[in-house]
Amino acid sequence: MGNNPFSLTFGKSPIEIIPRIVQMNLVKDMFEASTMNQQIYMITGLRGTGKTVLLNELYLYFNEKKDWITIELNAERDLLQSLAAKLYEVKGIRDAFMKAKIDLSAFGIGVSVEDAFRYHDIESAISRMLDELKKKKKRLLITIDEVTNTKKMRIFASAFQIFVRQDYPIFLLMTGLYENIHELQNEKSLTFLYRAPKLRLGLLDNDAVCKKYKNVFSLDDEKAMEMARLTNGYPFAFQVLGYLYWNEPDLTNIRGSYKAYLYELVYDKIWSELSKKDKLICKGIANSEDGRIKDIREQLGLTTNEFNPYRDRLIKKEIVAGDDYGYVTFVLPLFDEYVKSR
Repeated sequence: MGNNPFSLTFGKSPIEIIPRIVQMNLVKDMFEASTMNQQIYMITGLRGTGKTVLLNELYLYFNEKKDWITIELNAERDLLQSLAAKLYEVKGIRDAFMKAKIDLSAFGIGVSVEDAFRYHDIESAISRMLDELKKKKKRLLITIDEVTNTKKMRIFASAFQIFVRQDYPIFLLMTGLYENIHELQNEKSLTFLYRAPKLRLGLLDNDAVCKKYKNVFSLDDEKAMEMARLTNGYPFAFQVLGYLYWNEPDLTNIRGSYKAYLYELVYDKIWSELSKKDKLICKGIANSEDGRIKDIREQLGLTTNEFNPYRDRLIKKEIVAGDDYGYVTFVLPLFDEYVKSR
């Protein structure tokens, strides 16, 4: 049958994906606009919704553009120093920095430049480098995956805000879980992040999932939709089920493995990050016949004021959906079975 086009590896772009065309075009249009009105996007969503895949797709798109420089930074490193070092390594740009007599040897970057000003402040050095990029009409895209509220990230975000105010052609794409993005933008010095647009990656459309399975496996509509419903549009589940079905085209035989992959690779981690009260609410939802909030509250012995903050938090974490007034349901496929098994 050839190589399996689906992947179980987080962050790696599989052969078979359902592209986030709307989100892709939104970022492209904003970043490529002649006037730099928007220079940052934050991609957020639940684990397994394809944040890193979208980030990689956008990185590759801009990397092919001759007037763009793309740099990927590791959130665990000193971000400003890494940015300066990687900028200095860009082919065709280093010579411009040398001619401009930008000496970064104090940071262990490059070599000492004769008759040059030797920078000892990394932020000032990057500003000078961005000056050269602006003269060359180059735009710089920086991508950072899985950001958290660390000192290094706060320092970088504050510097980025300054670079934007100085009208430098610098753009930033970051991914992160809702709670991590929320905590970072809550910092007093980083309130500009509140105004930064966020791309929330939710579930895929079941019809799109059905169509993809139908084409890949040559299935009829009924079988393809059965598989699509089993994933509930959750992108990682789409990959897992496709991966297993490629090797064993029998849903009955692979259902156990499908659950095991979801449980071990995603749900265990999600569950470990919930508070005791979050877990209690989840158990109430799992044991409910139809997700009616009134019945769940009565079952748990909670008042409306006690229940609502935890319901809202689970909705923000995108574990629970509350689209129908008075009802809640789990977003993730088979998550009710997982909760009951705990």
